[in-house]
Amino acid sequence: MELSNHDPLVTSMSEELDRLPPLSPSCCIYRVPKRLRRVSEKAYTPQVVSIGPLHHGKETLKAMEELKYRYLKDFLDRTDVKLEYCIRRIRDKEAVLRSCYAETIKFTSDEFVRIILVDAAFIIEILMRFRYKKLRVPTDRIFNKPRMLEDVWPDMRMLENQLPFFILVDLFDQERNRVDTETTSIIDLSHHFFKNLMYLKDTEDALPQIRPPHEVEHFVDFVRKLYPLPPPSVLEVPQARGQSKTLAISSMRSSSFVVDVQQAQGPLETLLTLTPSMTQLYRAGVKFKVGSSRNIFDIRFEDGVLEFPKITISDQSEVTLTNLLVYEQSLCQKVENYINDYVVILNVLMKTPEDVELLVKNGIVENKLGDSSKGCTMIKNLADGVVMDSEEFYFATLCDDLTKYYKMFRHRGMEYLIKHFFNSPWTTKEIIAAVILLVLTLIQTVCSVISARQKHSPMHRNTHFHALVSIKPAPSTISVHMIVVEDVAVVIFVAVVAVVTMVGLQTYGLFNLIPNKVFLVLLYGFGVISTILLGIMSLFALTALVLLLPAIMLFHLV
Repeated sequence: MELSNHDPLVTSMSEELDRLPPLSPSCCIYRVPKRLRRVSEKAYTPQVVSIGPLHHGKETLKAMEELKYRYLKDFLDRTDVKLEYCIRRIRDKEAVLRSCYAETIKFTSDEFVRIILVDAAFIIEILMRFRYKKLRVPTDRIFNKPRMLEDVWPDMRMLENQLPFFILVDLFDQERNRVDTETTSIIDLSHHFFKNLMYLKDTEDALPQIRPPHEVEHFVDFVRKLYPLPPPSVLEVPQARGQSKTLAISSMRSSSFVVDVQQAQGPLETLLTLTPSMTQLYRAGVKFKVGSSRNIFDIRFEDGVLEFPKITISDQSEVTLTNLLVYEQSLCQKVENYINDYVVILNVLMKTPEDVELLVKNGIVENKLGDSSKGCTMIKNLADGVVMDSEEFYFATLCDDLTKYYKMFRHRGMEYLIKHFFNSPWTTKEIIAAVILLVLTLIQTVCSVISARQKHSPMHRNTHFHALVSIKPAPSTISVHMIVVEDVAVVIFVAVVAVVTMVGLQTYGLFNLIPNKVFLVLLYGFGVISTILLGIMSLFALTALVLLLPAIMLFHLV
């Protein structure tokens, strides 16, 4: 049965199809996927102020609306710009502004223009007052209220809470925003704002690529561009035939690496699974050093030394990294996912609280969360749901080098010794004392055997024979007893000396002066040699006891 052209279903569906807006290549502001939002809702949802249309009108954010209008009034008064002019500038760009959002904006034209204008003026005033203190008035509710700025600016880094950057450029007139004789730009203001609040260093090198304002999408993109990559060192990881080119990092911490997309283990999954953690590397003799580079991605491993740029674990860093992650994953065009790769390598190397604590002690990590377990949980949450391109992983060379180093036999031997025998300072010192005691005892035993052999030299044989015939205590028996008593006394003396030495070393911190690798190699060698010698000496002692036992029993019977 054919449907008529006047069929209501045909008409309604045709209207719906006609109302679909065209997809724009300028789309750059996205909603966070549920698979990521369920991990940390707070990291993606503004807590104090709404910027743009996606969170506008929420009850929890309405308290800031009046303050935003006051900032708009101050903006108009300071720049002497007419309200009609600003509205017209935004209305002319309304279609482009709407196309920057991944979802259809339901607000009417007037409502949408109002939201953009109020929020854009609010942002410009925030940037100007942060840069120029003389613009702050005594009644300022943000800059003159304790910690208010610290509550506002994290919301300005959230992907769902953004304005297209070009509208800030359009509304910002350099001449009208002159302070004394100094002129500035929205790029310079933004750089000053985020550089100081995020404690970024040496970011001036990144300014040339973001100096043209049209190269910046919004503040999240701006922050991402402040983290340029060091020279690329990508290891090509070949794909297994028929394997998916994307994988989700959902269980990096388990012994078996789980891939959400496909269960089959490919080259990259295998590489990430085999990469040792920080604790394993430390036990294998790797030394850690705070990286000299200010670039957080410049992680280097050479000659057993892992250079790691200093990182901060805090609620603020979680907001920054999570939103940068979402932005990278949401982009339609091909980009380098180095933020994703950075989070993955953190997750690979810091699997347990012990790993975090180790880096804190080495000055690489500043944990503002206080507890190492909280820091470890934050890193795990960052990686949950991360999707990366397995054709090119930025830190693949680093993982490969660390794995090869760790697999070397002598390094695995060191790791085994530290894990099972030197897992605490006191255990380590007890082992040292025991080894010293064992070595000295072996030396004393050897000396005693040599002494006994001298007493049994040919010049004494007749005396010993006469003594045995007269059935008196044999000098050899007396010699054995004296050796035993002498050995016991030496053991007690050595134990006392070892304890005193241990206390002295602990008191003056001399244990820390011994290079780990040299000490472990020597200790490993001493352990093997001492074990062999102890076995040989025990065999000789048992044999001597068996041979002398009949003579001793005969002596006691007589």
